[in-house]
Amino acid sequence: MKTKRKYPTITVTRKAQAALEGGHPWVYDAELLTPTEGIENGSFVDVVSDKNRYLGTGFLSEKSKIRIRLLSRNANDSYDEAFFERRIRYAWDYRKTVMAEDISACRVIFGEADGFPGLTVDRYGEFLVTQTLSYGMELLKPIIFPLLVKVLSKDGQKISGIFERNDVALRELEGLAQNKGWFPLEGLPEPRSAVTVIRENGIEYEVDLENGQKTGFFLDQKYNRRAVARLSKGKKVLDCFTHTGSFALNAALGGAERVCAVDVSEAAIEMARKNGVRNGLEGKMDFMVADVLDLLPELERKGERAYDFIILDPPAFTKSRKNIESALRGYKEINSRAMKLLPRGGYLATCSCSHFVNDELFTKMLKSAAREACVELRQIEARQQSPDHPILWNVPETDYLKFYIFQVI
Repeated sequence: MKTKRKYPTITVTRKAQAALEGGHPWVYDAELLTPTEGIENGSFVDVVSDKNRYLGTGFLSEKSKIRIRLLSRNANDSYDEAFFERRIRYAWDYRKTVMAEDISACRVIFGEADGFPGLTVDRYGEFLVTQTLSYGMELLKPIIFPLLVKVLSKDGQKISGIFERNDVALRELEGLAQNKGWFPLEGLPEPRSAVTVIRENGIEYEVDLENGQKTGFFLDQKYNRRAVARLSKGKKVLDCFTHTGSFALNAALGGAERVCAVDVSEAAIEMARKNGVRNGLEGKMDFMVADVLDLLPELERKGERAYDFIILDPPAFTKSRKNIESALRGYKEINSRAMKLLPRGGYLATCSCSHFVNDELFTKMLKSAAREACVELRQIEARQQSPDHPILWNVPETDYLKFYIFQVI
């Protein structure tokens, strides 16, 4: 790199160089060959090879194992408002294309997949909810957040506030404190309530931006829920790990004869029940507070085959590589038991939202579960997260949701 640059230069190992040239945007702490003392945390740094070849510019994070997150590979980029406004506009234009009429409730920014490392932005009607997980993005919030409102407002979208959901332990790995609350926006009063209503697949949900899961609601299963609804007509459906009832509600709206929604959380079941009433579906639904890991063996012992469609949408059984084996045992147990509970010709929808349990491991587990249950699986659909959560093939971490629908024969 011969031209004079205004950012500090960090030399990285050949392993890091190979990863960056392959399209991955992260440099780990052990891959730095240059000391970072004296470089301000969260500031821009240029990354170069051991032969001084420019590889990109990114944020330095002095406390994270992911020491640098690339923002750009173009040496001519200037990181001013115009740069970030352009990226936001690209992200929003993409959502308008792939989500069409569903843009009122969707993910607007998906971190690295949209060129905003460590930033998540979800839209719920007139509100945006953000989660900031990198030190560099934290410093840029005063620039990026008003630009989000500007870009969407220019496109005719009403945005009345931005709620920050930074109440996650991952922030501490970046040296950032946990917090949540409304982000101050010039010219906009602070909203009176953090509870709003969204509509998805013809169903209304009350979403608590402050206390709901993640950023308030799981948007990534939008079209998977629609796929379940298409198969539910006339079925008796058991929705396990229902949370606020989204799969159960889609099944009921799809014409299921009866739906039982199960979750271990009383608060989640109460919200699911309210959502059923809101949509006029309470007469077709039952709600149960129970641990699915206990419920499935109990139903198996009773020998009853009361359901011909079972949905398994568990939380991530592992959030680290070291617990993969125990996670696979957990997935196998619930899937094998569900397969045994279904009559011949019944239907199973099953998924994993853990990035560390990749598709190869997940499908291998499903085959093993089927052998244990003495059944065969006829695949109907293999799905992933909705396209507002785009997958970058050079960044495996963006590919996390596996979703399969089978007929059990």
